[in-house]
Amino acid sequence: MKKFILTLVLFICATTLFAQDLYMPRNIKAAYQKGTRSLDGKPGKNYWQNHGKYNMEITVNTDTKIVSGTESIDYSNNSRDTLKTITIRFVNNLHKPTSPRGGGVSEDFLSAGLTITSLKINGEVYNVNTKGWGTTGDVRLKSPLLPGQKALLNIDWNYPLSKESGREGQIDPTTMYVAYSYPRVSVYDDYNGWDRLPHTDRQEFYNDFNDYVFSIKAPKNFVVYATGDLLNPDEVLQPEFAARLKKSYTSDEVIHVATEQEMKSGKVTLQNDWNTWKFSVNNIVDVCFGLSSTYLWDAGSVIVDNKTNRRVSTQAAYDVKGTDFVNSVKNNNYALAWFSNNWPGVPYPFSKMTAFQGFADMEYPGMVNDSQTGDATFAQLVQDHEIAHTYFPFYMGINETRYAFMDEGWATTLEYLIGIAEHGKDAADKFYKSFRVQRYINDKSAEEDQPIISMSSQLSGAGYGNNSYGKASLSYLALKDMLGDDLFKTALHTYMDNWNGKHPIPWDYFNSMNSGAKQNLNWFFNNWFFSNNYIDLALTKVSATAGKNVVSIKNEGGFAIPFDVNITYADGSKQTLHQTPAVWKANQKMATVSFSSKKKVQSVALDGGIFMDATPKDNTWQGK
Repeated sequence: MKKFILTLVLFICATTLFAQDLYMPRNIKAAYQKGTRSLDGKPGKNYWQNHGKYNMEITVNTDTKIVSGTESIDYSNNSRDTLKTITIRFVNNLHKPTSPRGGGVSEDFLSAGLTITSLKINGEVYNVNTKGWGTTGDVRLKSPLLPGQKALLNIDWNYPLSKESGREGQIDPTTMYVAYSYPRVSVYDDYNGWDRLPHTDRQEFYNDFNDYVFSIKAPKNFVVYATGDLLNPDEVLQPEFAARLKKSYTSDEVIHVATEQEMKSGKVTLQNDWNTWKFSVNNIVDVCFGLSSTYLWDAGSVIVDNKTNRRVSTQAAYDVKGTDFVNSVKNNNYALAWFSNNWPGVPYPFSKMTAFQGFADMEYPGMVNDSQTGDATFAQLVQDHEIAHTYFPFYMGINETRYAFMDEGWATTLEYLIGIAEHGKDAADKFYKSFRVQRYINDKSAEEDQPIISMSSQLSGAGYGNNSYGKASLSYLALKDMLGDDLFKTALHTYMDNWNGKHPIPWDYFNSMNSGAKQNLNWFFNNWFFSNNYIDLALTKVSATAGKNVVSIKNEGGFAIPFDVNITYADGSKQTLHQTPAVWKANQKMATVSFSSKKKVQSVALDGGIFMDATPKDNTWQGK
């Protein structure tokens, strides 16, 4: 026992030393010094996060395309700080002409934005003018909110759905996707205080884990699809269709809940002028919904936890011409089971997943809003990618706005891994290289080589896209190659267990992986995240002495990548020697690979596979 304790102490001390090797901005250092985060990768003993209980009644006027609502927010200040203001976030103000955006938009994208008609905090009336608000607005409190206290916010509001649909908005006159549709309390965290970063059309999101009870009031014949559990199917659907939906909850087969003709004939919803659809869901970072009077409705279910036999409802809502979505429920079922049991190997945490045909190719908790492509294989990959986001950033409340690589990089990695299972490694490799790596490695622009750790909100164009998707994904796959599947999964689960339902930052990932792998990986993290390296190997020399062959390789680009040394002998036989990124640990600029053989070597070639080389011409050697 004494030996075990001594080993544990030495390991913790070593982990602490490891963590100090990585650059930290001053505000991140302060969080560790305050004890809200720990160098072993876990939340610190003083960690906290704030929480809201949202009760919302939302109405969609399908004629005027106005969304209006009344909500109460029971907000808990769990921080150690006295809050003198509350920051309200409303992402849809992105549509206001005065809001900053990453690129140009059409007139149909623009709208008047949010109007708050009533705001009360703890019963006191606040007169707010939202005309000058961007995607956030500050409300100065009449009475400061002390540590451990709660505030009750009551808000009445409305805004118009943009005519041009993107991540949300009008899809056609009969169909709308309504996301980011309610004023919410922005995140107040331990390393930056109030999150006031403006939202642009490039950036994504950062939200607290909250509890929601909400209702959507829609005209008859409009079916509402939303995050969370539908509480009252019998109050909004006619009996036959409510029965089909309930049957789908335990069915392995795809059930056509409502067909095109049934939707057209007005047989699906109750024929009240308005129906109120009620939903609830807890411990989640956001809720959204879509509604349509014409979309087809399919449903089924799948077991995601073999230990408990817990099932998840899988649904799809799509236009009659939406050929990509005919197999959405089937693809949903496969993806949820595969992600739950393979990579990341954590049971899908929500009770439902709905694929809704829109325009965004965008993820939401329990929903995806995907476009019609006409390519069934590509459509499945897009849906896989968006579902993969369930874990990053929804299972873990990642700050996508600042650190997009913490979610997009993982979704890209999971998209690749499930693609191998669905279509085979050759097809997955080909797609990954052409869609995720080729544009990055062939882009000669200087912005391309920004360190991955760079704040996503400070990047644009190729710099943002490649850091968030391809480069980050390659780092995760390189680490998987170096550690091996079993140890990598152990380390990954350490990270996910540490930060499920919380707000991790990059250093929590680095420290958790160090702890989970029980080794110093900081040389690797420095190499991939804190440098402007790229991928470029050069085979400089092959020497042979007394049957011992040595291949000398220069790492021109600098990234610690895996690669194969492919040897062809004079007799036509071949040999492959795989090198993991560990080959670069001692010297990140030069490496040698030795092998013994009495046969004459005819040629040697380096092959990085999906780690595409910027100058592949210098990756071969031809003997005399």
